[in-house]
Amino acid sequence: MNPIFDFFLGPYEDRELSLIILEATAFFFGIASVIYAKREDIMVYPTGLVATAITTYIFFVDRLLGDMMMNFYFSIMSIYGWWNWARRKQNREFIVRISRTNTREKWIGIALFSVTLLVTFGVYKAFGAEIKTTNYVDIVTSGIFFTAMWYMANKKLESWTLWVLGDLITVPLYAYRGWGMFSLQYLIFTVLAIQGYVAWKKDLGKSPQTS
Repeated sequence: MNPIFDFFLGPYEDRELSLIILEATAFFFGIASVIYAKREDIMVYPTGLVATAITTYIFFVDRLLGDMMMNFYFSIMSIYGWWNWARRKQNREFIVRISRTNTREKWIGIALFSVTLLVTFGVYKAFGAEIKTTNYVDIVTSGIFFTAMWYMANKKLESWTLWVLGDLITVPLYAYRGWGMFSLQYLIFTVLAIQGYVAWKKDLGKSPQTS
């Protein structure tokens, strides 16, 4: 078989068909979610919720606890973000607008990143899982993505910077593990995140800024 096909399809030869279908579904909804986020469309959250809920289950089956925790948190934050983005003033103007993080929000981001590292590490220990080098990378990316998701829920431009950083780390990580489909997905996420940053930055002047 062609090496490219081996890379993308090889890991799925002994995979249960139900899990392959679930992964393909999560792939589709995950891409759709990032596209909606780039457009500042609230559909980012229902589509993202489908993707993260399915991915949480897949990683639970595969015993990848760091990735599982990350996607479980995504599911919770999708519900919060959905509610937050939908809020309006007098049923007209949206309350949450695109803006940059202020000093307080930067410190919250740092705290959230740090707590996430500790919690994810604790989950590995609680389940008695062996923590390998790649798992430590998972722990770090979990902190990055958790923080990015919170910033996204509050429409902070910096969320896209964190998405790009986390995606760039995840692409080679998943490729190393032999997950061609997931690696490709995060490569697409990286491109979309860069586009999202550019699109939101253009709209930034239309939103009131905090200090």
